[in-house]
Amino acid sequence: MSATAPRRRLAAAALLAAVALVGCSPSVSGGWTEGGAQTGYVSGDSSVTTWEVGQRTGPVGLVGTDYDGEPVDVTQWRGDVVVLNTWYAACPPCRAEAPDLVSISHEFADDGVRLLGVNSTDDVGAAKAFERTFEVPYPSVHDDDGAAVASLQGVVPIQAVPTTVVLDRQGHVYARVLGLVEGSTLRALIGDVLAEDP
Repeated sequence: MSATAPRRRLAAAALLAAVALVGCSPSVSGGWTEGGAQTGYVSGDSSVTTWEVGQRTGPVGLVGTDYDGEPVDVTQWRGDVVVLNTWYAACPPCRAEAPDLVSISHEFADDGVRLLGVNSTDDVGAAKAFERTFEVPYPSVHDDDGAAVASLQGVVPIQAVPTTVVLDRQGHVYARVLGLVEGSTLRALIGDVLAEDP
């Protein structure tokens, strides 16, 4: 065995660890298709995209059922700023960003900001365990048929898990973060859209 082989293995392991920390999807090849079907692993790079008023797509009409069996319809939240976050329980960056999302949901609750998770992977048991572990106060759509993600795909591409989307008060897409969202970044995005004229 050459002297460089251990170094190559170490470099490969480091690369895999870095990918796992940035964004994940449960299988191995290409993320979400334009039609909303999940085809495999894609890592997000935490890149942030924002759109000015007049250039925003939407409004988003996501509906579904949460893990308690309650209906969710974001069209009922018009007038509020809505943060959508795709996740699943075994995803390392989803776990890393969960405490910030929980804190933000409490911090901005009185400002008309709502958070909603979208989970296309987990069964009820795995999702509820995650919610208990991180004391998640907001609902998540149990998107086992992929309909919620598909409804987003025509409005804003969801190319990694996690992806976070911020909707303005009219339900239009203001911002998207592909991969792990930093708490400071999300707070700034929410602050910017709250500062807009209602």
